[in-house]
Amino acid sequence: MPNQTLKALSTQLQSGSISATELASDYLTRIAASDLNAFISVDPDLTLAQAKAADASIASGTATALTGLPIAHKDIFVTEGWTSTAGSKMLSRYNSPFDATVVKQFRMAGMVNLGKLNCDEFAMGSSNENSFFGAVKNPWDKTAVPGGSSGGSAAAVAGGLTPAATGTDTGGSIRQPAALCGITGIKPTYGRVSRYGMIAFASSLDQGGPMAWTAEDCGLLLNAMSGFDPRDSTSIEREPENFTRDLGQSIKGLKIGVPKEYFGKGLASDVEQAIRNALKEYEKLGATLVEISLPKTSLSIPVYYVIAPAEASSNLSRFDGVRYGHRAKEYTDLSDMYRKTRSEGFGDEVKRRILIGAYVLSHGYYDAYYLQAQKIRRLIAQDFQQAFTQCDVIMGPVAPTVAWDLGSKVNDPVANYLADIYTLSTNLAGLPGMSIPIGFGQGEKNAQRPVGLQLIGNYFCEAKLLNIAHQFQLATDWHQRRPAQNT
Repeated sequence: MPNQTLKALSTQLQSGSISATELASDYLTRIAASDLNAFISVDPDLTLAQAKAADASIASGTATALTGLPIAHKDIFVTEGWTSTAGSKMLSRYNSPFDATVVKQFRMAGMVNLGKLNCDEFAMGSSNENSFFGAVKNPWDKTAVPGGSSGGSAAAVAGGLTPAATGTDTGGSIRQPAALCGITGIKPTYGRVSRYGMIAFASSLDQGGPMAWTAEDCGLLLNAMSGFDPRDSTSIEREPENFTRDLGQSIKGLKIGVPKEYFGKGLASDVEQAIRNALKEYEKLGATLVEISLPKTSLSIPVYYVIAPAEASSNLSRFDGVRYGHRAKEYTDLSDMYRKTRSEGFGDEVKRRILIGAYVLSHGYYDAYYLQAQKIRRLIAQDFQQAFTQCDVIMGPVAPTVAWDLGSKVNDPVANYLADIYTLSTNLAGLPGMSIPIGFGQGEKNAQRPVGLQLIGNYFCEAKLLNIAHQFQLATDWHQRRPAQNT
């Protein structure tokens, strides 16, 4: 079971060769035996109750394409019945009275929730080492990070603990862990997926998306999780789409833009070789490579690390110990309670970003930092639009290296920030992007660790992106490779 796709499992459920209850029980057993630390919260009673309801739906002929299939949610989506912690001590005992829209949509589609997945605290990080609940291990090499902030989601899929998971992407947090764990993940166009009930980090950048083994599976999941939500002011009102509608279409004549800025200093040779090999495979499928330029790429890191902390400092101001979440036990007055609560409840990386955000928004610095960053953000978006006049899709690396060792960068936050150099600009522009597995690199330890290829499309081109990825996966078997522990 752990090696199968959603599509394969759905066929078995519909044929009756396995029940949703049996499937959920199998995954719960694997979760209980796992040492990846991918899950924060598991409740077998709640999960099996959903599975029994799914079996009843299948028996009555009212099932959807996703009914009975297991899924697990990044613990950034509030979920009724399970704790919703955002990987933080601040919310370590918080139980939401409602479901996030994404969680609700999957529940209504009949999917079975296996639990809540570990993540960097408030989605701030690139390695999943910033969680209050401890670091997550990469299933391909347990001495390596799984990437972040959706590291628990990526590790759970790659480790055979769930066939699908939700993630969120603020600066690459779906694509980067998907790449480092050898699975497929897609960040939709900003506004495609409701942010209602998604614990906010940076409101103009955050976007939810699916993670699974294949592009086809991600399309099936995106069908359920996307759509207009009047409760989310950033949600875009568009007609519902079938994101698997283009699967099977030829990509002969496709123009692939290859940014020259993505292949310079800083890109590891083993990662570059895997990327070049994948691009050659696309040429065999009939695509044409076109060199393009995204000249503001190097500015994406300073721009992001002004805008994202600024929005985070505003969003996290609600965690003050008054209404919900952690509260310091001893304090002298209200101001002291605020100070002690936040000192105890937030981790180092969250505190760092709150301080940066408060600084760039402060009087005398707003124009010099935040306003300038927003202006450059617009220029970055314009670079992409210029590029799309020359090509249909942009391809390149997701991360400069394969997964690094656990603990090797915890004292160097800038090194962690640089790991997002190829993904940040996509969020700043609000474009859809995805990662697919394309091979392995050796890294510094000469150990096989996955490499992902990034695909970036123009606004609302998710169906096209998914087919481009699907065609590669029909021609290769990298998405079928599994860690040795998946038995």
